[in-house]
Amino acid sequence: MAYEVVRHHLPLFDEEGRSAATDDEAGRDRHYLPDFPEEDPYAAGHRTCAGCGPAIQYRWVLKAAGEDSVLAGPTGCMYVANSTYLCTPYTVPWAHTPIASGGSFTSGMAAGYEAMIRKGRHPGPYPNIIVMAGDGSASDIGLGAMSGALYRNHDALFVCYDNECYANTGIQTSPTTPYAGMTTFTPFGKAIPEGKKLPPKNLAKMMAEGHPHCYVATTTVGYPVDLMNKTRKGLNQVGAAFLHCYTPCQKGWVYQTSMTVELGRRVVEAGLFPVWEYDPETREYRYFHPPVQRPVTDYLAMQGRFGHLLPEHIAALQRGANQNWRDIGMDVPANLREGEEPEHHKRLAEETYSMPLNRGVGA
Repeated sequence: MAYEVVRHHLPLFDEEGRSAATDDEAGRDRHYLPDFPEEDPYAAGHRTCAGCGPAIQYRWVLKAAGEDSVLAGPTGCMYVANSTYLCTPYTVPWAHTPIASGGSFTSGMAAGYEAMIRKGRHPGPYPNIIVMAGDGSASDIGLGAMSGALYRNHDALFVCYDNECYANTGIQTSPTTPYAGMTTFTPFGKAIPEGKKLPPKNLAKMMAEGHPHCYVATTTVGYPVDLMNKTRKGLNQVGAAFLHCYTPCQKGWVYQTSMTVELGRRVVEAGLFPVWEYDPETREYRYFHPPVQRPVTDYLAMQGRFGHLLPEHIAALQRGANQNWRDIGMDVPANLREGEEPEHHKRLAEETYSMPLNRGVGA
């Protein structure tokens, strides 16, 4: 006798204002959070750094998923910080996997639960199966396994928490490290003054274009309601879903600890991390148009990893951001077009453009 596989359906939260990534009249000037579930499958007391972006992402994803969830965590900074001997902050089942095996382990877990339910060996509904992998695993070492799991359409949510470096092993460069981002493997100097010469890998677009049957979305810790709703949309999808979340790393990026969530908004408002979702039914992208369009300097100046940039490097980043604005269907204001010229940024050498000038929400 074969039993039916019953799946959860998680309702979405209302979105409004700056805590969401939807077009509305509230814009950036209103902070709104709906009533969230009281349960916290990612408990307090873990050992992540102060201001840790991935830890914020972990909490929102698991709060959205709920207690009937099963997790996998490939090797990375969140594995090291969260799994000291006989102690983890998870109140749900969690398994550590090798850094390259997040996709393959989760594939087996998803197939196993379906088989057990059909055979009557697992009493409950199909659990929310989630793997949360850092950018080193999802975009580099474990990319093949992750892509294979998406292609086979295993019913699971595959999350990349992207802190744009290998933070666990000493802030080495990863495929998602931005152009001119300084890491221990991309130091700046006379020969290579910009540090990293290559642009970041466009991981989410790779996943959407390469696996058109999957739900794929990008989000940041700057928009918690958007992050939680996209988590629930991915889990409600019968089949594979992929979520790429921008998660600042205070240790590797060198910024004021309290600015993690603010960076999660500014990177979108500077045009450097477009927020969107891909609908596999219509094969269309829905782009978030932020109510504020900032010059990239409003984002770069908050972080020590960009403190070495020369005018030509800032201009190159502004050109890339402006192209992102065009790609998502937004006009490029004149002041941002002017920023494409190095001459526009030479004044920064004489100005004090430091983090205290950017302190405060909405500055």
